[in-house]
Amino acid sequence: MIKTINKTLDDKFNLNKNTIFTPRGSIVAISLIFLLLLFLSIPKIYLSNNIYYVSKDINQLYSHYMSLKEENKFLIQQLEDAKFKNQITDSLIMQNIEESEQNKDE
Repeated sequence: MIKTINKTLDDKFNLNKNTIFTPRGSIVAISLIFLLLLFLSIPKIYLSNNIYYVSKDINQLYSHYMSLKEENKFLIQQLEDAKFKNQITDSLIMQNIEESEQNKDE
């Protein structure tokens, strides 16, 4: 059975030991090997490029995140300074109001 399948394939593709080792057969074999290697390497190249560009995007987003984090710290510090200044101003205003009320009472 296997011999008949091999014979059928040999007849169909015109392959036998004499045709494989001819210059034309060698070129066909080399081109098939090259196409196989190319077919196997294309997904690797595609994945490597995707990994590179995703990594580049991640680094860009991370640097943006870090700058926003620093800006947040700066804004929190400004908010605390404004609250402190507001408390001092409020206490001075309240002190002036209390002094003016005491002066009116006298």
